Amino acid sequence: MKRNHILDRTHQEVYRKVAIHEAGHAAAIYLGNKQKRLPPVFFQIFITPVNDDIQSSRFLNKPNTKYIVNIDGGRLIHTLPSSIKEATDGFSPAQVIAYRCAFEADMINILVGSLAEAKYIVHRGGELINPHLIHLNTEYYFNGTSELESINEYLECFLEKSALRKQKITELFFAALSFVNERSNWHAITALADYIVSADKSVIECNEIISVLEAANISPVFLQNDT
Repeated sequence: MKRNHILDRTHQEVYRKVAIHEAGHAAAIYLGNKQKRLPPVFFQIFITPVNDDIQSSRFLNKPNTKYIVNIDGGRLIHTLPSSIKEATDGFSPAQVIAYRCAFEADMINILVGSLAEAKYIVHRGGELINPHLIHLNTEYYFNGTSELESINEYLECFLEKSALRKQKITELFFAALSFVNERSNWHAITALADYIVSADKSVIECNEIISVLEAANISPVFLQNDT
């Protein structure tokens, strides 16, 4: 599940938004898949300096401030088939259901990043995120363009008819929004974002991510607020 976002550690608000976005993906990959009883997958968060800043640092004696952050791994479907029908040929009914569930989970996990960022921005403006305020087109304004392209690739394998694909992505969008709005999930997302912001590392390992998410994903009854 690779996607690159440029973050600038001198601009804390931008840095925080990017961290929330990637933390949303990570929480969905780990907690969302676990909630669906899907098999665990390996993933990491990479934070690497932009090449131009490396050069300026070397020649101008300035510290690097811009970095590329991305999640590597995290998908249940490693290679997209030409169609679900082809991929599940010879599968038992139970295996077909499991494969389709994994397919949908990957798409939801992709959507969650932009929706987590949208929720953060909306909350900063003093509003609550809801389906009337946030909709699919919003993805284009929250670093989600390439992610929607990935989902469209999934959908082309998943469903043949365009009308059914539109119906399915709306369904997935609401599932992703529901995940983000779940208080314990949001608490885990913000905790991981804090960890990303504070960690002085080039790689945040899978076990570190899981530890942060597990510690933060407590029962909503113990949470005082969801921001």
